[in-house]
This record gives sequence, C-alpha cells and structure tokens, in this order.
Amino acid sequence: MIFKATEIEDAYTVELDKRVDSRGFFARGWCSQEFEDRGLPNRIVQMNISFNRRKHTLRGFHYQVAPYQEDKLLRCIHGAVHDVLLDLRPDSPTFMRHIAVELSAENRRMLLVPKGCANAFLTLADDTEVTYLVSEFYTPAAERGVRWNDPAFGVAWPAEPAVISEKDSSWPDFVGERRLVATADQE
Repeated sequence: MIFKATEIEDAYTVELDKRVDSRGFFARGWCSQEFEDRGLPNRIVQMNISFNRRKHTLRGFHYQVAPYQEDKLLRCIHGAVHDVLLDLRPDSPTFMRHIAVELSAENRRMLLVPKGCANAFLTLADDTEVTYLVSEFYTPAAERGVRWNDPAFGVAWPAEPAVISEKDSSWPDFVGERRLVATADQE
C-alpha cells in the first residue's frame, strides 16, 4: 500500500501497490501491520456500506465524539464521490481546515479520516457505493454533524446536492457544534 500524507494532520490517501500481470492485478487493500508500522490506527471493528442511487446525493458531515471517536478508511467501490474531510480537533494545527479527494471505482484510492475529523461526500455518478472500515462501533448518542454548507468552512462542492437527508441538511452551525462537542467531552 502507498500512503500519502494530506494537508490535514494525520489524514492520508492510500493507493494500491498493484502487482500487474496478464490477468490484471493483485493488491493489498488492508494490512494492520502496514498501518501499525507507520504509527497509523489499525483497529477495525465494523465495515459499513453506503449505496446511493442518484448522482449528487450528499451524505455528511458526520463524526462521533469521545469516548466513541472513530477512525475511518473509505473507499468507493462503484461510481465516484467528491469526499471532503473537515478537521474539527481544536488542538490540531489544521483545525477548521478541509481537504477534498475524489474516490472512485476507477482510481481505487482510499481516504483515512482520523478521529476528531468529520467526513462528507457528494456522489458524482448514479449507483455509487462506498465502504467504510471503522475503528469504533456506531454509537447513536455520540453521533454529531456539521451542515454541508456551513459558512465557517467554505467548502466548494462541485454541484448542489440533489438528494440529502433532513438530518444532514439541518445540522447546526459550527459555533453551536463546538458547544455540543464540549458538552459531550465533559460527560
């Protein structure tokens, strides 16, 4: 696997290190030891799948607060997404910054989203499917979110969402979200 640091601290894109021959290729898509050797999180407790029927479906921004924070390794296995990672870690040098990465079935790129960061994506094709390897069990009481168009972040999406859930369209502004995070951390 080929790990490339992004502009967000502790976030990486992960490319396949392909062994190509006349049949196609073989590559490792996950290796606990390779992650550990680089000091990256290597605990996986769940694999989640997001199937999206329509182009321009938006999901996110989602994350979980302590003690249920989760690392996520995302890969698009059918179609394509414009994936955005927000750094919401107050002590991080990249706090409140974001990056965007295209994940697609064609490029087979993965994105490691570290604990304390929120993630969202906009599908770029119909019938898009994304897998998530996650380091913590989903805990509904620890779930938080940031609205996709919160002006605090200025994310430039490639298109307006055509499909978005009520929950994702109504997350509070980040100022309110900081209050929610602080409250959860003190519990």
